[in-house]
Amino acid sequence: MQSPRAPKLPTRAWYANDIETFCNTPADMVVGRLAAGSAEFGFAVLPTQMEAWLAEVEILKSALANRQGELFLEFNIPRMGKRVDAVFVIAHVLFVVEFKVGEQAFERAATEQAWDYALDLANFHEGSHGLPIVPMLVATGARTKSLKCTEGPNRVYEPMHVAVEKLGAAIDLALVNVRGESIGIDAWKKSAYRPTPTIIEAARALYAQHSVEAIARSDAGARNLHLTSRRVEALIAESQKLKRKAICFVTGVPGAGKTLVGLDVATRHREPHGRSPAVFLSGNGPLVDVLREALTRDEFDRAKQQGKPRRKNEIGQSVKSFLQNVHHFRDDGLVDSRAPAEHVAIFDEAQRAWNREKTSTFMRDKKKRPDFNQSEPEFLISYLDRHTDWAVVVCLVGGGQEIHTGEAGIDTWLEAVRQSFPHWHVYLSSRLTDSEYRSESSKDFAHHHALSHFDDALHLNVSMRSFRAEHVSTFVKALLDADDAAARNAFANVSARYPMALCRDLDRAKAWVRKHARGSERYGLVASSKAMRLKPHAIDIRVKIDPVHWFLNGKDDTRSSYYLEDAATEFQVQGLELDWVCLTWDGDLRYNGRDWSFHDFRGNRWLNVANLDNRQYLRNAYRVLLTRARQGMVIFVPHGDSNDPTRRPEYYDATFDYLASLGIPVV
Repeated sequence: MQSPRAPKLPTRAWYANDIETFCNTPADMVVGRLAAGSAEFGFAVLPTQMEAWLAEVEILKSALANRQGELFLEFNIPRMGKRVDAVFVIAHVLFVVEFKVGEQAFERAATEQAWDYALDLANFHEGSHGLPIVPMLVATGARTKSLKCTEGPNRVYEPMHVAVEKLGAAIDLALVNVRGESIGIDAWKKSAYRPTPTIIEAARALYAQHSVEAIARSDAGARNLHLTSRRVEALIAESQKLKRKAICFVTGVPGAGKTLVGLDVATRHREPHGRSPAVFLSGNGPLVDVLREALTRDEFDRAKQQGKPRRKNEIGQSVKSFLQNVHHFRDDGLVDSRAPAEHVAIFDEAQRAWNREKTSTFMRDKKKRPDFNQSEPEFLISYLDRHTDWAVVVCLVGGGQEIHTGEAGIDTWLEAVRQSFPHWHVYLSSRLTDSEYRSESSKDFAHHHALSHFDDALHLNVSMRSFRAEHVSTFVKALLDADDAAARNAFANVSARYPMALCRDLDRAKAWVRKHARGSERYGLVASSKAMRLKPHAIDIRVKIDPVHWFLNGKDDTRSSYYLEDAATEFQVQGLELDWVCLTWDGDLRYNGRDWSFHDFRGNRWLNVANLDNRQYLRNAYRVLLTRARQGMVIFVPHGDSNDPTRRPEYYDATFDYLASLGIPVV
């Protein structure tokens, strides 16, 4: 006779039951289920964790006695890569509880952690949209001074600080003060979780072997990331099976998830001894540095939690082999004539690869290869072409993202294939012909290259950077095109879900972002790299920031974005995101009543920018800055100073008036 099969662990929570059953179940049995869940996911169950769970269960049993509702313990938040200690639904209120067993005080970091969990449910769990959510922090060694139940935006209440003996009273206070209809628990349990992670969160989750489906939204109205990612996977499998070489171009609007697709593909092939190891490459130095450090810190903490501590340097080396600077990868190919270890190379922001002139000049000036005469795309394809069997190059292409001289654009990749690698199969996004990708030859290339194919599945058409307003990029494009009517219409569509403000006082602008940010939501100060006359406002873009500290460090570090002291430029934030942005607008890009005028500060005066490419770089710099915020932004436009010829009011007033005319509220 077979023994009965153990009940399958719930995917969202390690323990789930109605409150009455929970209260009647021995505590050690509940803890046993939690331990089974931990083991199922590969986490070591340490004695200290078992003791903490036992304490939490006993506290909850006392506070929830004689109540009706549903309880979930160790509730999964995949976007954050963490689990909530307890989530329970009673009548019309959703409670989120974070325990700190043995803690004597209600620490800020722990408070923000509870708040973050509540915000995550409100933003990304469909069944929780619009519900009153009350986060609580229970520090078992602390005392409650007073209980307050204060509502915040989107019906997410401010975290309540609760002592053990006051948990029942805190629940009663919330049930009395919070209004709403009874929550349908069956529908709530079945509702989808649709996160839109930051690129840092996505990299962490994918590196930890979560699937792209688990961390990315799948709305019917958005192009499915799964579809594009699996299409690229299929092309890789096909190339390997048929022993041929291929290059594919994935396009998408800003924030649509191109990098997410690339990271997903790369992590699926990152086994060091696998048959098809892959590498994720980017010429964006700050992005590489930030992601490497984030992955290293995360892997270090995860190994420690699993009871298998590893040295940080060892982890860092492993991360470096998976995630590399494209220029360093290129240089490896110069000193070693063999094929690279990787068969799959994913190039992020491929349109920013260097053209022949810039690459040759760099090689000559750095004394690496004085006779070098190839564009970066041509050399990189040739490096992968050294494989005798198969290879795949995946180019992730952004529109309107070129922000520096010498960036080749997509046509240089196509020209390299046409001239030197006609045996390569080429898979083109069907949108590569759109104007923002600046690929004038893609149609002609496809017509003459017998091994080329257009593919609808290689385009991501909806921005996911802002989960509140998917069409922010449409508004920004119209704004920078000086298309008044389109910009006003686009702003009307996004403003209800994506707060924006316009300000002429920097301190007021900073206060705006601090007021809107909750929990650990990250905010920061950004400015164009040409914004040379913001120094009177204590903003000097010539002072270089360290993107690792700026993006990853906490509110207690003066180098972090939270301090709103150091402004990051388009070069330091491209490819990365903040929740809230304070954008400072200088006289480099000015509205003149009809269109934009472009200026560069040299010596002691502003000069007109005549070169069309340099004008486009400046416009794109503001495009990058205006699309960094996931949740909202404030734009600071100085008044100028009539006594300072470098900051005349007319350099700023028309820009401010134009932005205000689009409907952006002035604060």
